[in-house]
Amino acid sequence: MRTGTSLWLVALCLTAVTMLPAAEQRPNDTPNIVVIFIDDQGYADIGPFGAQGYSTPNLDKMAAEGCKFTNFHVPQPVCSASRAGLLTGCYPSRIGIHGALWPNAQHGIAETEMTLAELVKQRGYATGMAGKWHLGTPKQFLPIHHGFDEYLGLPYSNDMWPLHPEAKPGAFPPLPLIEGDSVIRPDLGHDDQNQLTTLYTERAVRFIEKNKDRPFFFYLAHSMVHVPLHVSDKFRGKSKQGLYGDVCMEVDWSVGEVLAALKRCGLDEKTLVIYTSDNGPWLSYGDHNGSTGPLREGKGTCWEGGTREPTIMRWPGVIPAGTTSNAMLMTIDLFPTIADLIGAKLPDHKIDGLDVWPLIIGAAGAKNPHEGYAYYYGVNELQSVVTGDGRWKLQLPHTYRTLNGRPGGTNGIPVKYEQRKIEKAELYDLVNDIGETQDVAAAHPEIVQQLEAFAETTRNDLGDSLQKRKGPGLREPGRVSKGK
Repeated sequence: MRTGTSLWLVALCLTAVTMLPAAEQRPNDTPNIVVIFIDDQGYADIGPFGAQGYSTPNLDKMAAEGCKFTNFHVPQPVCSASRAGLLTGCYPSRIGIHGALWPNAQHGIAETEMTLAELVKQRGYATGMAGKWHLGTPKQFLPIHHGFDEYLGLPYSNDMWPLHPEAKPGAFPPLPLIEGDSVIRPDLGHDDQNQLTTLYTERAVRFIEKNKDRPFFFYLAHSMVHVPLHVSDKFRGKSKQGLYGDVCMEVDWSVGEVLAALKRCGLDEKTLVIYTSDNGPWLSYGDHNGSTGPLREGKGTCWEGGTREPTIMRWPGVIPAGTTSNAMLMTIDLFPTIADLIGAKLPDHKIDGLDVWPLIIGAAGAKNPHEGYAYYYGVNELQSVVTGDGRWKLQLPHTYRTLNGRPGGTNGIPVKYEQRKIEKAELYDLVNDIGETQDVAAAHPEIVQQLEAFAETTRNDLGDSLQKRKGPGLREPGRVSKGK
């Protein structure tokens, strides 16, 4: 245990305010890194964030042994874009990844982009992944061609198959299970999907055991809790919240298996584990999706329910145990933070994240280094911006989807959203109004002006299709050559 750990054990970090001297802000050894990325999980869908009707004992324990981050965000509230931000440290729009890539898409993550896997390989890390990739289906885009030594999983969302209610007959290929860059099961059926969470978890555990004597990075990107919901017999019927609760319980079991493997291999104090989600719940599915708790809206919107994710980070002896941080953070910050943590070189091209390690460990006086963050959605629509400290959020004029207070669907059948338009920029004080219920723009014109200036600076770099503006800072995604 490092010198200064006793200081962490004294403090309760209700914000990012534990008392570490500057010399103690970085550990001496390069850690193993495990990122557990859930699909479509709501802010209030795990025990430490208020889940109801089922228990998540392993996540409860992880929070007790680490820090709960209550203001942690993704840059876009949708599958592919969110994953692009996590793995590259860039706003997804910068690298040409918008929305959710369909199986027949002929583009994906460019080979010129550096992923987290490629970053850590500079320092000799073993790299592995299990689960949903969703950054391009053709072979050239798959994980093993972007820094991962091994991969097992689905190339896209588990609803993108012929039985999807919105799919035209023959529009998409069968749901394939991929090992490396080869299809090993061409058509996963219902019973196969019931075993996905177990399959991914077993691969993660084997990877940890195999690489216990060298630094490693493992990316466990669960297909659940995205619809259609699937769960093994281990948890079927176990919760009071129906199938959705069962699935959340199995994801919690998966976390427990990973943490147990680390402990069994003597790696607890050598491993940073990050648990979070790619976006909020798909509310139109009702009882087959989760809860945003006090937050407004969900997946597919830039309201808090779409971007604010239930997040826990654990590294015994480094991240203060049993603490809570309300520091504003975003997945794009993990890439440069990890780079500095392990002494890896950032790519030559521009990224958008910044090193936030002092905030993660709750260093005294730590402040978010960003002037602000931008939320894009659709095809490069700048929909909202927020101050770097996370207090003030400006919803820019745009159209968004909503149930407008109506319940979602039942038994896996969604209801339709309504479309609403914000005609004039609206300002929300997220410290005092986390649910974004009161527009306070009229009372704080100086904050509106500040955030509008930040939005304009962002547009000058990344553009904004809502204003028909192209950004000079945009880079092309990778594309499949014609004839291939």
